[in-house]
Amino acid sequence: MFKQTVLAALVVAAPLTAHAQGNADAAKNKVSMCVGCHEIPGYKASFPSVYSVPKIAGQSAKYIESALQAYRKGDRTHPTMRGIAGSLSDQDIADLAAYYGAK
Repeated sequence: MFKQTVLAALVVAAPLTAHAQGNADAAKNKVSMCVGCHEIPGYKASFPSVYSVPKIAGQSAKYIESALQAYRKGDRTHPTMRGIAGSLSDQDIADLAAYYGAK
């Protein structure tokens, strides 16, 4: 009985600990939504207010993934980034993080 309970607990917990493995090559078809702001040196967005857009190339993949997930959940509130992150799957986020983390 104990083994069955432990096994059942592991099966239920597995999806909570699953983590998408990022693929930088797969992100090459996904970066078009990022390039227009994050790859222009000194770019400033004007919505919802004037905002200096950070360059994300070379940031740690873990940081980029965490930031995109926070935008998607609403923990970060920039409206444009919330909209973009909201359209991304976990795999998209992992791929984009791997791509920009490797630049």
